[in-house]
Amino acid sequence: MADAVETIKAWQCIGCGRVEASAPCVGICRDEPVELVNADAYRAALARAQVLEEVVRRIALTFPKAGESERAWMTLQQAARKAMALAPGAKAPGEGAMAKSAASGQ
Repeated sequence: MADAVETIKAWQCIGCGRVEASAPCVGICRDEPVELVNADAYRAALARAQVLEEVVRRIALTFPKAGESERAWMTLQQAARKAMALAPGAKAPGEGAMAKSAASGQ
C-alpha cells in the first residue's frame, strides 16, 4: 500500500531544508505551494496505522459469549498494548489522556 502513493525524487538542503526537484517543463508551468512528507516517515506512519487497524478490526468483530465480556476485554487490551509496543512512534501504555481517563475510572 505504501508503494501506491506517488513519490518524487528531490534534493533537500541539510541546512535550511529547501527542497528542489527537477522535471521537464512543458511550457504551461505555474509554481504552487505543496506540502511534502518524507517517504520513510510516511511508510512508518502507514505501518503503525496497519498494526493498530488490526487491533481495531479485532475489537469491532469480537462478540464475547455471555459472562465472558471482561475476559474478552482484557485479552483485547493485551493485544492493543502489544500492537502499540510494536508500532513505530506509538506511545507506551500509561501515556496520554486515555491513561488519565482509565486511572480515574471513566
